[in-house]
Amino acid sequence: MTDVDVLVVGAGPAGLSAAAELRRLGAGSVLVADREPAAGGIPRHSWHTGYGIGDLHRVMTGPAYARRLAGLAEAAGADLRVSTTVTSLSSGPEAMLTSPHGRERVTARAVLLATGCRERPRSARLVPGDRPAGVMTTGELQQRVYLNGEQLPGRAVVAGAEHVSFSAAVTLAHAGADVVALVTEHPHQQSYAAFRLGAALRWRVPVWTSSAIRRITGRGQLAGVEIADLVTGAARFVPCQTVVFTADWIPDHELARSAGLALDPGTRGPAVDTTLRTTAAGVYAAGNLIHAAETAGIAALSGRHAARQIAAALVAPSAPSAPAALTAPSAPSALAAPSVRQSAAASAGPPARQAAARVRVCAEAPLTWISPNAVPTAGPVPGPPLGRFTLRSSEFRPVARLDVRQDGRRLALSRPVRLIPGRPVHLAAHWLARVDPAGGPVLVTVA
Repeated sequence: MTDVDVLVVGAGPAGLSAAAELRRLGAGSVLVADREPAAGGIPRHSWHTGYGIGDLHRVMTGPAYARRLAGLAEAAGADLRVSTTVTSLSSGPEAMLTSPHGRERVTARAVLLATGCRERPRSARLVPGDRPAGVMTTGELQQRVYLNGEQLPGRAVVAGAEHVSFSAAVTLAHAGADVVALVTEHPHQQSYAAFRLGAALRWRVPVWTSSAIRRITGRGQLAGVEIADLVTGAARFVPCQTVVFTADWIPDHELARSAGLALDPGTRGPAVDTTLRTTAAGVYAAGNLIHAAETAGIAALSGRHAARQIAAALVAPSAPSAPAALTAPSAPSALAAPSVRQSAAASAGPPARQAAARVRVCAEAPLTWISPNAVPTAGPVPGPPLGRFTLRSSEFRPVARLDVRQDGRRLALSRPVRLIPGRPVHLAAHWLARVDPAGGPVLVTVA
């Protein structure tokens, strides 16, 4: 049995940044567990540049950024455990860790879940056909090319036209592949125009819009894909040796779900309030587990935000109450969330808890989700990470305004924004003080 002040699950940008910040704030002992053989998360095998701008204020490649975050966490005094999987989480909080050294039970005063997200594979997207080799996601592609040094000669098709899709096209080019096209069901590509222009000029990669992969063909090795035109209904066979499914993110929420945490139906990650508390006592969540998928820098800043809330809760005056179990709430309109309370002078162990009510924050179509998705009602209401809520849209809207209401009463009307599927839209949090703690859910719509 091991006792720590904070257990961080996941050593990606959010988890490592949180660990360093927790140690800086004097939150006590911090243990970071990650199932991968090295710390750093996805940036470890993303060799392009552009990392570190938002959180470290410098431009770095993915591997350099990962090493830097891991180094900062270790220098701050965090205990990093790689090749270590957290197999269960229960009230206490208490977790079971499994590694090549055996099993270990860990109790903590607080737990931060920072397990990130992944792309949904071909099977989850229900693309029929044969099951040959050569079909993968961007994560598998980058690991095979950048970590294992594999070459992938031949023709390749990329499903998707978001930021990560263009990154996949560049990775394929580095691996010796001839990228035939990026294929998207949307009428427009969803990345920056500069990305498409760069791909077209440097790599000669076109974007086929309003198109979808309808079937995969190949016995043993991939032979090609059937691509349908969603406007005319016509279909054509495109020979290729590699297909990469990109985007269509889903949080890695298996641990959160098995622990009984309430999941938000929009994000499909743990439901969190603006402090990033979940619906379980002493358990927080941050990074792309709660909003899949933002950049590594945004995930890192989310981890720092959670660390500040955890540190504040651990040194707050204790309040007598019974520990809450790791179970989902029964009331759908107000997700109950505990707060972590324990004096700084107390010995290590589970913190005292006080049930704290919360008001749900919901998004209405064409908005698909909003994060954070609840507002705490007890005491001062802290703002969300970076002072803003993050939303996604399922439709293109060149000009839109976000309308925030509670029980029909307008709380805010945003400035004009542009809605693009797969791209974040942000809503400033200045309206939080106007939320009625005894009112119904806050609803965000497109005005």
